[in-house]
Amino acid sequence: MPTLAFSAGLFRGMSLRRRDFMILAAGVVTGVPLAARAQQRAKRLAVFDPSEASAALRPETDQRYFKAFFEELRRLGYVENQNLIVEAYGREQNTSGPERLAADIVRGKPDLVYAVGPGAAFFKEFTTTIPIVALTGDPIAMGMADSLSHPGRNFTGGSIDTGPSIHGKRIELLREISPTLSKLGCLLLRIQVDGVAGPAIRANAERAGLPLALSLLEFGAKEADYRHAIDSLSSQGANGLMVVDSPETFRNSRLIAQLASEAKLPSIGAFREYVEAGGLIAYSFDLTDLMKRCASDVDQIFKGAAPANIPFYQTSKFELSINLGTASQLGLSVPAPLTASADRIVD
Repeated sequence: MPTLAFSAGLFRGMSLRRRDFMILAAGVVTGVPLAARAQQRAKRLAVFDPSEASAALRPETDQRYFKAFFEELRRLGYVENQNLIVEAYGREQNTSGPERLAADIVRGKPDLVYAVGPGAAFFKEFTTTIPIVALTGDPIAMGMADSLSHPGRNFTGGSIDTGPSIHGKRIELLREISPTLSKLGCLLLRIQVDGVAGPAIRANAERAGLPLALSLLEFGAKEADYRHAIDSLSSQGANGLMVVDSPETFRNSRLIAQLASEAKLPSIGAFREYVEAGGLIAYSFDLTDLMKRCASDVDQIFKGAAPANIPFYQTSKFELSINLGTASQLGLSVPAPLTASADRIVD
């Protein structure tokens, strides 16, 4: 009996050593140390943009700017279903409003949220611990950061806001290409009117001596809503249109350009896509650069950095685009100096 017990113990010991050897060998074959393999866990990234289709918020997207974001993440070493899980929250998930959607995302406890647009501010109501990388307007005015250089909270990211003067610049450009401008119509989200953009637009319109007409949109607005908004501006006597930047107006660039053309409204947008879709003029920021910088922030946080210590990047490069064909249709003659200063001309 002692002999049998000893033999069984020896067999078990040999089996254990063989199992340990096989696990160790697997680590050597894959080139990943055993301890590191034990610690690896795919990071959960929630992407929030209630204006975009959820398919655009995934690594296989064809949307120009999210494509730049995910390509930069891949360059930094993040591959979906290997060390990254992407959870997309777009238009299809925005059934009860963006604020409720933000609350649902926080309840799911992702490792990080990438929030695009003015709706990023909703997250401050629901979490002070989940890191939020936001691509949005003025993060200080929106209560997401103590300062650009040291946010001090659970937010960081990129800001498209360079101060109230950006709206004044767009008004100046629209008036230069349409000298008869006498009442400015503005198309913007309801969330923006009492936030950062609304007061700045009012101040700049007053400085330019222009009465202002506003049409307000909700997240997920339909074509009929846009038609009603443009009709409302025309009925208020607006003879020029400023399309205020948001993911909502970006996604509907072609529709807005078409409606502005039908209403004979000279218009200025905030995205080059607006001019490519038939809009008259755009003064746009470098959204590709901002997306890449936000991907870098995601990488830093995944590697252990605190968003409170990562500066918000503020855009500084702008591009002027003009659609000469649209100008001709509206009976406008584009001043030579304006054409000469344009970065992009569409015929």
